[in-house]
Amino acid sequence: MAIKKQFIKSKPVCKVTFSVEAKEAATAVVIGDFNNWDPKEGTLSKSKSGVFKGVFDLDKDASYEFKYVIDGAFVNEPEADAFKWNDFAGAENSVLEV
Repeated sequence: MAIKKQFIKSKPVCKVTFSVEAKEAATAVVIGDFNNWDPKEGTLSKSKSGVFKGVFDLDKDASYEFKYVIDGAFVNEPEADAFKWNDFAGAENSVLEV
């Protein structure tokens, strides 16, 4: 799993690429503050190598909680910038700083 950040100098956004390896999985999405936790807004595309990937434009100077949903299972990003306890979920969420 990995996160790549590409800051755009001409705009107040950061292109964030979410990648998660899940060769056996049929579906993977990323949900978080940036898409109102809506799985329909966080679809990741699967490559032939079994890596799901998606690029999202996120506002700079912000912090976002997020998780992956891989075949219905919630998974944190081990390389996240931080982790934050969420009482609603009863678990930690990954945190992305941009």
